Amino acid sequence: MYVATNDAYENANVLMRDKTYIYLIEGENKPMSKQVSIVFEQDVTDQQVKEYVEQHSGDFTEVLNNGKAEVVVKNVKESKQTAEKVRMVAGAISRNLRKQKVEEAQIDGGALTKAFSSVHKDTVVTAFVEGWHLGAYEFLAHKTKGEAFTTKLAFSDEDTVKGQVELGEARAEATAFSRDLVNEIPSVLHPESFPVILQDAFADTDVEVTVYDKEKIEKENMQGMLAVGRGSMHEPRFVEMSYQGDPSKPLVALVGKGVTFDTGGISLKLSRDMSDMRMDMGGAGAVAGAMKLLAETKAKVNVVALISIVENMPDAHALIPGDVIRYKNGHTVQVGNTDAEGRLVLADGLIRAGELNAEYIVNIATLTGAVVAALGSDLAGVFGDEELSNEMRSLGNENGDRVWPMPLVDAYDSYLDSDYADFSNISNKGEAGSITAGLFLRRFVPENSKWLHVDMAGRMDSAEKGYYAKSASGFGARLLADYTEHVSK
Repeated sequence: MYVATNDAYENANVLMRDKTYIYLIEGENKPMSKQVSIVFEQDVTDQQVKEYVEQHSGDFTEVLNNGKAEVVVKNVKESKQTAEKVRMVAGAISRNLRKQKVEEAQIDGGALTKAFSSVHKDTVVTAFVEGWHLGAYEFLAHKTKGEAFTTKLAFSDEDTVKGQVELGEARAEATAFSRDLVNEIPSVLHPESFPVILQDAFADTDVEVTVYDKEKIEKENMQGMLAVGRGSMHEPRFVEMSYQGDPSKPLVALVGKGVTFDTGGISLKLSRDMSDMRMDMGGAGAVAGAMKLLAETKAKVNVVALISIVENMPDAHALIPGDVIRYKNGHTVQVGNTDAEGRLVLADGLIRAGELNAEYIVNIATLTGAVVAALGSDLAGVFGDEELSNEMRSLGNENGDRVWPMPLVDAYDSYLDSDYADFSNISNKGEAGSITAGLFLRRFVPENSKWLHVDMAGRMDSAEKGYYAKSASGFGARLLADYTEHVSK
């Protein structure tokens, strides 16, 4: 008979039959054990334990059976079995065990793939590992209490699943890197420091990092960046990162908005708490995370990341509504509102992508509140080439970075008309804000490139659920990496 002290398990329910005690742990802040096993409901043979698990809500239940701590994962209907479900379950378990300071969790890869038989077996293990590490994620750089802790995940059939485990770890690491960048505060990550952070992060990789200082930006005639950055104490920077896993592949350009803090400029935002505006470089974080993943996995692609880095601040030198920006490609743009700055700096990146003769271009940004009104906080909008938009949607459904194809309505193009410039940076009507932003960007897309625009404003941060923390979400890193590999096949 197994006996536990009341002190250790005061929050446990107890079932007793014959000479066996089964302790069912419910308090997530109570330590279970230094080591646990992850098992699956379909493999449980003890009827009383099985009945108990069935009676409880949630995706898993913790039990202590004859001295052995177990996490029992509940059965998932075949129609609900997806890679994203695997990630969400793994992330929730990992976070729960981290909070209890459990040192190690053991799992059998064969049992895992059997439990999610509707998902490809290699994908299941990779997704579980990915969700596991992201579920344990915390951003503690500015916390005075608490240390990073992750429950180690050990596979009993380690040799069999080694490749899938390594891929899951790489995908989680890239997404966590993106989260770290987007979570960082603006006094640490700003236009002058961000490139240095990227240079350090890619120092020992096959990624070549080139940084344009203000003098170089002026020489390259990147007028959008120069205009938006005028009010900041930090000079703008443009970062070009190149990775050639296979130079024979078509060049893919990933263009990211890197506004490290967005006050709105002279068109000042009205908000009680503007702290989240440090996340307005979420597109840049996504691009950097994608490059991290592609380089780490030695992907056979030819890709360049183009990041426009500025800070949008009001001061005596700041960009003024009514000013006109003359771009390198000849377009003149009336600045109707300085808080529509993201599209102004992305335009420079798109022009540069054309100079490099990129066959595929994806720009990504936390661009409009209108896309949040349209799609909510679970989806990003994707605009541009219809066929590629649907392909990206399929990739996002698989990897968790979900997008929804949105239209570029030609009839709305006139909403950007200006009385004294070629066009304006904002619509002259109070509707279709995300569409007109996309139409603005389309004017800077090289004629022969296959282009997509991802507006991730609703996905820049997340609540604590599954493998998401209450922090930056890391959205886009996996999406862009997978898309780059997809179009490079």
